[in-house]
Amino acid sequence: MSDPIPCRDITDATRHHALDEGVGQAMGTRRRHLYVREIRGVFQRLRRVIGWPLMLAYFATPWLAWGERPAVWFDLPSREFHLFGATFYPQEFMLLSWLLIIAAFGLFFITVLAGRLWCGYACPQSVWTQLFIWVEHRLEGPRHRRIRLDRRAWDADKLRRKSAKHTAWLVIAVATGLTCVGYFTPIRALMVDLARLEAHAWACFWIAFFTLFTYLNAGWLREQVCHHMCPYARFQGVMFDADTLTVAYDAARGEPRGRRGGKLPHDAAEASGHGDCIDCELCIQACPTGIDIRDGLQHECIDCAACIDACDGVMERLGYPRGLIRYTSENALQGHPSRRLRPRLLGYLAVLLVMLGLFIGALGDRVPLDIEVERDRQRLFQLADDGRIRNVYTLTVRNLDQQDRAYRLEASGLDGLTLDTARLRVPAGESRRRVVEVTVPPHALEHPSHAIRLHLEALDDPTIRLERDSRFLGETR
Repeated sequence: MSDPIPCRDITDATRHHALDEGVGQAMGTRRRHLYVREIRGVFQRLRRVIGWPLMLAYFATPWLAWGERPAVWFDLPSREFHLFGATFYPQEFMLLSWLLIIAAFGLFFITVLAGRLWCGYACPQSVWTQLFIWVEHRLEGPRHRRIRLDRRAWDADKLRRKSAKHTAWLVIAVATGLTCVGYFTPIRALMVDLARLEAHAWACFWIAFFTLFTYLNAGWLREQVCHHMCPYARFQGVMFDADTLTVAYDAARGEPRGRRGGKLPHDAAEASGHGDCIDCELCIQACPTGIDIRDGLQHECIDCAACIDACDGVMERLGYPRGLIRYTSENALQGHPSRRLRPRLLGYLAVLLVMLGLFIGALGDRVPLDIEVERDRQRLFQLADDGRIRNVYTLTVRNLDQQDRAYRLEASGLDGLTLDTARLRVPAGESRRRVVEVTVPPHALEHPSHAIRLHLEALDDPTIRLERDSRFLGETR
């Protein structure tokens, strides 16, 4: 196992500059609002390319139809979970558990490979916060104007801008809440019920809940969710090693930092003992979590690369090489070889691929049918009037398909075995319990207990077939 990445103590004295104009906060101090600077660059374009389609998919999916129902619909009252052409039921919960495990190992793999890329580019908290900040930029202006706006006394212009911003935030939050509930209640009918004031009280409650949740998290709490509420920010450091690719500041190249008069050429600045960092603090102002990346690796960093784009822009204007802040590893910063393929990473990848393959195989072999067989525990066996030995079983048959099915029931395992029930009919998505009597002639029993097998097959589709084992009890003669 690789040695853990060394950490440095960040005290109030070393971070006093981050508190100027509400840029950040030190431990133990009252939280100050972050005025995030809007930055343009390669990575911010990439965040938009990823974030906007994800958000569009979230808002559009509940409106998609699949036949006469929504394409994606978690129908809790009916205990049916519709995903396009497939319908899943609670008894198939293992598939959901399997999917969550795959997602967890995928997150572990990405974290070991490249840090908190999920947080910076695809986490809903980051995507929605980015949208709210974008609205803030459009309605209140750039960072310096927002600072002045908050400091000045209330007037008509300030009231207008603040009202417009919070109205826009609430509209986005309401749309988010409606869409979230739309995954559990058909959204087209929900909108009609809301317009008629006939919506169910629980639907209204959850819309209000998710509206408030979105408004507070993306509009007010923002970085506090990443700092204090998200558990991933705390345990991600366990998966980091010295070869993990993260956003980092090249102190060997940047120090000693400091402002310099005029546009000092790079060679001249280097000859005079200056590092490349001019201490402009744009990297701090662009950070959505309010940290100073120059203080080293910190658990608050979400690897969004806003500081990279901010610093690269400054370097270009000065004529200096880009990459003072960049995606790199601890080993690479120290001049050591950086390994991309390492045992921990390959281990996560192997487990992920195996789990993914097994999950796909389970989906491919999934039969839209389930059956439970339970022997009658009150009497082990009975003697029929004709001398045959009878066992009684309770069958629970669940039709997991989207159409009504008729099934043929057969049994095997003993000579002369007969059933009193040969066919069952089960409506789509429902279950039926049936008491079934199985009889055999006494001479067929060689032992007090024999294994038998019950077969259930759809009459119109032989591929829908299940078998269950049970025991037949009797006395030998």
